[in-house]
Amino acid sequence: MPKLIFVLLLLGLAQAQNLGFRLVASDLERPTFLTYAPDGSDRLFVTEQTGKVRVIQGGRLRPEAFLDLSNRIACCGERGLLSLAFHPDFKNNGFFFVNYTRSPDGATVIARYKVAAEGNRADPASARVLLVIEQPFANHNGGQLAFGPDGYLYIGMGDGGSGGDPLNHGQNLNSLLGKILRIDVNKEENGRPYAIPPGNPFVGRQGARPEIWSYGWRNPWRFSFDRETGDMWIADVGQNQWEEVNLEPRGRGGLNYGWRLMEGSACYNPSSNCNSGNLVLPVLEYDHSQGCSITGGYRYRGRAMASLRGGYIYGDYCSGRIWVATEQGGRWAARRSFETGYSISSFGEDAEGELYVLDHRGAVYRLELR
Repeated sequence: MPKLIFVLLLLGLAQAQNLGFRLVASDLERPTFLTYAPDGSDRLFVTEQTGKVRVIQGGRLRPEAFLDLSNRIACCGERGLLSLAFHPDFKNNGFFFVNYTRSPDGATVIARYKVAAEGNRADPASARVLLVIEQPFANHNGGQLAFGPDGYLYIGMGDGGSGGDPLNHGQNLNSLLGKILRIDVNKEENGRPYAIPPGNPFVGRQGARPEIWSYGWRNPWRFSFDRETGDMWIADVGQNQWEEVNLEPRGRGGLNYGWRLMEGSACYNPSSNCNSGNLVLPVLEYDHSQGCSITGGYRYRGRAMASLRGGYIYGDYCSGRIWVATEQGGRWAARRSFETGYSISSFGEDAEGELYVLDHRGAVYRLELR
């Protein structure tokens, strides 16, 4: 029987519910992300920070790696193999994309690979590097890749690290750091192995990189798209006091999310009069009495946990706490929280919209109500 851990939800509900975490896979090496292949195979793919992509199929972790990039990776701390995304037409073209920090310099690499004929292995010779972004420090690398409902690839980039964004990358539109980028991986243009979507907000603006979709980010470690509305949920890791969640309506590019002017809804640098009215404030935030490093999740659209449907589920790496936020009267609030004891590195979603949580110490669990 799979291991099942029950945790009592800590919300003041009329009737408490038990949330279970069913063990799906263990003996992983620092798992950082989980996703599914859009090919009807029901396979789950897990990135290990040290460089391997592993496959969970039929409820079992396959012993061989789908892809092994260990000899290319600078690891660990906040570096390593950080995520992957499958092309929406993966079933036909076999393409997927990875985000890693390379050895020896720690630069961010976005690369495309293709699945081998065998199906449960990628072809390591198929690598094509799309983008290399130099990193001035070892931390705040971002790491998320995801295809949006528009078919474009979105890339989360942290501010480049150290503390307090000393180089002010978050507000510098001539830098790709501290941004979420959007590129078209189906075309090439101007000598680049990708194209710039014509609707990107800074196309044609002098002194701004055309890849930028949004800016003012410190370290947007995990973001996701609501599979029903297309809205974008972005969790940004805070500095000393505040962790935040931002909600971006579908297609609303060009927004400034505040860092380093603001940390959460509080002024940071400068310490007062930091918002002239053009900064987007978070819809959810918590202080460091609740945790110290937010891990963004998903708006739940599955069917197995009906009472959680429509809630946004997210957690904290340090405290192991998970929250379920709901909207009431146009405002979002965390209505349920519970303790896991996990080092929550990521959440994941399968083809049916069911959710998984990754314990960075080496395990993957599926969320279930009991």
